[in-house]
Amino acid sequence: MISRRDFLVRAVKAAAMLGGAGAVTQTLPWTVSGFHNEVLAADLDEIIEAAPRARFWTSVSLAGGDCLKCHEPGENILKRKHTHKENSVTCLLCARKCTLLPNETGKCRSRRNVAGELRSLVYGRPISIHIDPIEKKPFYHFLPGAAAYSLATSGCPLRCRFCQNWQISQASPQDYRVRSIPAAEIADSASGRKAPVIAFTYNEPTVFAEYMLDIARRAREHRIRSVLISCGYMTEAPLREMCETLEAIKIDLKGYSEKFYREVCGAELRPVLRSIKQIAESKVHMEIVNLVVPTLNDSEKSLRELSDWVVSELGPQVPVHFTRFHPSYQMPNLPPTPVATLERAREVALDKGMYYPYIGNVPGHPGNHTYCPSCRKIVVKRESFFLFEMNLKDGKCGFCGRPIEGVWGGTHV
Repeated sequence: MISRRDFLVRAVKAAAMLGGAGAVTQTLPWTVSGFHNEVLAADLDEIIEAAPRARFWTSVSLAGGDCLKCHEPGENILKRKHTHKENSVTCLLCARKCTLLPNETGKCRSRRNVAGELRSLVYGRPISIHIDPIEKKPFYHFLPGAAAYSLATSGCPLRCRFCQNWQISQASPQDYRVRSIPAAEIADSASGRKAPVIAFTYNEPTVFAEYMLDIARRAREHRIRSVLISCGYMTEAPLREMCETLEAIKIDLKGYSEKFYREVCGAELRPVLRSIKQIAESKVHMEIVNLVVPTLNDSEKSLRELSDWVVSELGPQVPVHFTRFHPSYQMPNLPPTPVATLERAREVALDKGMYYPYIGNVPGHPGNHTYCPSCRKIVVKRESFFLFEMNLKDGKCGFCGRPIEGVWGGTHV
């Protein structure tokens, strides 16, 4: 019986040897020279010893800690809401709010109770660093054409069966041997490569929130903007701090039903909607992606409900990307999303009054472009992840003068 760790190691090595595409080879090698990681098992004890104290948690051992109910150690950590057992902690970073006894690790695999103290096992341990076009995230209304210095650690609180980056999102810190990189070194490296943006991406960056915030604050000293690509499963307090520190956030709204989130993602929809509304209220630039998966979230009802909610709760100006599914991870037998389905999703969004609905993962499709909501002419023309033409002047349509919502260079409309 092969272990999960051995499976991950073999899968990544095999893909690298075969020259495969996609997320698997994104970690071998890193595209930013000067850094190095290995797909080799690391020593967990060494990781724990070096792990710094995390933020966003509570304990009955701390002032203000809560103790409402006692649970036995053998119980599922996700069902154990509170405990007054000695040295237990409750993580408050994501909506799961795992309560952990000593030596237990959260559902995200990234945070661990060490003798009554919650520690981050991924702080300073990126396993993937790349320079990507900002359009790859995708951000279509934030600094078009900018190079984004992109990084990730392992870990994610969700269990999406279609995950495109499962080799790192579903990995544990000990699955990769990496060099510890201080936050300041990441920001300095991005500055040295003239990258105007640092993107926290690939896995779920919420799991390395402390590291992300430290990098973003140092990046500001270099006049570098920071963006987050997230599933939106964080709680209110850390998200508030992210909104105060970051310049843009992209949320994956994976579907618009609790059933889909529960059965396909191992999570709940409600916390994601709450996060999206909180970001909208903060005035941080936000874009939304909906991966349209055949037979699971592609019904007319689902598409209409999602567009209805976005327009009524957030406003018609929020860009939404309806993205094509490709078979991956635990869903290799589903077909890619028909282009006609994505076109229908975009039509529904336009009918509901949405200004900027896009079609994603279909290179060359007219739905990749940005159209002025007033005159309907193309103001930003794209080919795949690359910028071909911009008809904007000071954030306004170059044809009719209507303001186009977004962050265009130094102009925030």
